[in-house]
This record gives sequence, C-alpha cells and structure tokens, in this order.
Amino acid sequence: MSRIAHIELDDANLPPPTPEIEQERRVALFDLMEANSFALPIRDDRDVPQGPYNLGLSIRDKRLVFDVSSSDGAPAAAFHLSLSPFRQVVKDYFQICKSYFDAVKSLPPSQIETIDMARRGIHNEGARILQERLEGKVLVDDDTARRLFTLICVLHFGG
Repeated sequence: MSRIAHIELDDANLPPPTPEIEQERRVALFDLMEANSFALPIRDDRDVPQGPYNLGLSIRDKRLVFDVSSSDGAPAAAFHLSLSPFRQVVKDYFQICKSYFDAVKSLPPSQIETIDMARRGIHNEGARILQERLEGKVLVDDDTARRLFTLICVLHFGG
C-alpha cells in the first residue's frame, strides 16, 4: 500500500495553462493514479503512517511543497524543497516540449522522433534530480518520479 491514492495540485493562483500543458497534467495525473510507488521511510525510529497516501503539491515562497497525509486525512509528512536545482531542467523541458508540439504540426515522423528522444532525456534528468532531492524523505520509483516531475513543470508554468 505504499502508493499515492489521491493527488491535488495547488494551482489556484496560477494563470490558465495552455492546452498542451493541461494535456501533460491530465496524462501525468491519470498515469500516477494507474500505477505509482510512493513510500515514506522510517526516520529516527518514529512510526510512519502506512499508505495509501494523499499528496498535495504546491509552490509556496519559491519552494516546492509536498504535503502527505494518510488516506484518513491524518498528516503523515511535509517537506519543502528548493526549486533551484529544478530551474534549468524545467526551462529546458519547456523549450523542448514547445519544439515537439510545433514539430508534430509540420515535420516528418523521423524528425519528430528525434525531438521526442531529446524530450524524454530531459524528462529523465528532471526525474533523477527529483529522486535525489527526495532522498531520505520519500522513496519513489522511476516512473513515479517522471510523472511527479511533469506535475512540478505544470506548477512551474504558472510560477
């Protein structure tokens, strides 16, 4: 039961996303709910509430905030991560996504595939950075880190 059962993005104060960003968000949320791995490690011999978990993601005071609660709503963990390590990879990811979305409209499949491979590489780098930043706080698998990175990008879009 080490998984996310519900996720909420605090994007109330953000500008409306583009259709492409909204699609990325929907796909990431759907894929996360279909399959994810999210476990709180034992820290300092404290009891850790068992999952499944509810996860709130937001950006507050230029920090990425994870609010984790158990399925009954009891607080399980909260941590704030600096956004600095994510800035360049998020910027690169938005640039390559724009190129990809533009390419889909007019370029041949071989060129689209090349851009998509670059997009996946940048996405993997963002997921790797996220896993490093979460070390000791939350254990996530690669696919979960990739999907969470997408959601961080969605929050970054407005911030």
